[in-house]
Amino acid sequence: MTEAECIRCGEAVLGIEFGSTRIKAVLIDQSAKPIATGAYDWENRFENGIWTYSREDILAGLRGVYSDLSHSVASKYGLKIERLKAMGISAMMHGCIECDSSFAFLSPFRTWRNTITAAESEELTKLFDYPIPQRWTISHILKDIKDGKSYLKDVRHVFTLASYVHFLLTGVKAIGIGDASGMFPIDFEKKTFSDKAAETFLSSYGLDIRPLFPEVKLAGEMCGTLTAEGAALLDESGVLQPGVPFCAPEGDAETGMAATNTVKPRTGNVSAGTSAFATIILDKPLSKAYSVIDIVSTPDGYPGAMAHSNNCTGDYDSWISLFAEVLKMMGADVKKGRLYDTLLRSVFDAEKDAGGIISYNFISGEHIVGLEKGVPMVIRDPEKPLTVANFMRSLLYSSLSSMRIGLDILSKEEGVKAELLIGHGGFFKTSDAGLKMLSSVTGVKSAVMSTAGEGGAWGAALLASYIGSGKSLSDYLSEIFKNAEMEVSEPDGEDTAGYDRFLQSYEKGLAVERKAVEVF
Repeated sequence: MTEAECIRCGEAVLGIEFGSTRIKAVLIDQSAKPIATGAYDWENRFENGIWTYSREDILAGLRGVYSDLSHSVASKYGLKIERLKAMGISAMMHGCIECDSSFAFLSPFRTWRNTITAAESEELTKLFDYPIPQRWTISHILKDIKDGKSYLKDVRHVFTLASYVHFLLTGVKAIGIGDASGMFPIDFEKKTFSDKAAETFLSSYGLDIRPLFPEVKLAGEMCGTLTAEGAALLDESGVLQPGVPFCAPEGDAETGMAATNTVKPRTGNVSAGTSAFATIILDKPLSKAYSVIDIVSTPDGYPGAMAHSNNCTGDYDSWISLFAEVLKMMGADVKKGRLYDTLLRSVFDAEKDAGGIISYNFISGEHIVGLEKGVPMVIRDPEKPLTVANFMRSLLYSSLSSMRIGLDILSKEEGVKAELLIGHGGFFKTSDAGLKMLSSVTGVKSAVMSTAGEGGAWGAALLASYIGSGKSLSDYLSEIFKNAEMEVSEPDGEDTAGYDRFLQSYEKGLAVERKAVEVF
């Protein structure tokens, strides 16, 4: 079956992922190959001390990304998308959407980027003896309780972004177990929210969270179909027909696992874009709870440990925009892609420790290093020359350093270390530079697949195509990835030693960063 026939016959599968700065749609054929994509750029806002997107932003993004996909299909194949075989929704994990009985927002959607629940995170981690990061839904609910928010009495539904969009399209209040693991502790034997933790929360704070949360589902299960209202919401042209089966809505960590075939124990992946997080699938439980390490789930319900940092590429994107502005002022017309590739690849000419330049990429707060808010900053040794190559290496090192500090806890305290890390996300668009920095920073053999640019939207499509397969998820993905093309980087001794010197200075300089936060 050709790609056009696949679309015409309604055999194509669609995945949509709501990322932090871009919403992406990927349409795949029966062999799981991407055949069309769509994109919609959006940006969170900092309003009244909260990083948020409005309900209107979400709806506009959903319509916008599908419209872009439809135009792509029409341009490439001369076709309209009338039917789909299956569909899946993914979104940035964690955060909190609270709705009343009519599903209207009662409070601003609080995204993963917020670092306003440090006290609640610490309190819940001790209460459950289970790591509860600041980003988690339950941390925000506890903050509402402690702040005495009047709207709490009217809350009837609590969603993550993925589960909310899924509800809009299907009318089904469900959530994939991976995304659920960013809401509340999971009972990995029962593969649902922990009743023990829920009873503890109820007795401690007087609120039973279970009726509020979506129903937890596993990969392979069908979780509703596209309603007529959902089809009209998604496709304003009215061409797409309802009845499309949906998989469970998942978080970006889990669709990242699917997109990198890292669902087996001791496999690991790194998602690096606006944020950076490394996830290693566990073969045994951790010995204790660590406040900066998430326990997340694979889409089929097995535990993984995640080191998550709120900041990654945002700061170096700003610096590259500054360089672009300088070039424009000089009358030079340099394409964005060429500028990125040139600057990022300059790291190969840099000193291994970035030549005495230490940068901090904290646009927002960073829980791993104890910062409630962030101030981007550069410090450099005045006796060493300032070069573009060293500066860029410092920016890329900084992008992954908070994540590395979290990984050190796993490796040094628990002996948890992946044999191979698969990278995906915007950090790896210039794959050779991003990949080299990943292996240097982590000291682990690293790889990027040829499909890395498709990211979580492709992973969501893979999970949708997995509905009812009858195979284990690992076997299903292994079949898809058996001939996958990968670019591999082995850690180099000089590079890793250079990064370790950079990290020593970086950790010492955090005292300066904390002072800068006080000033700003």
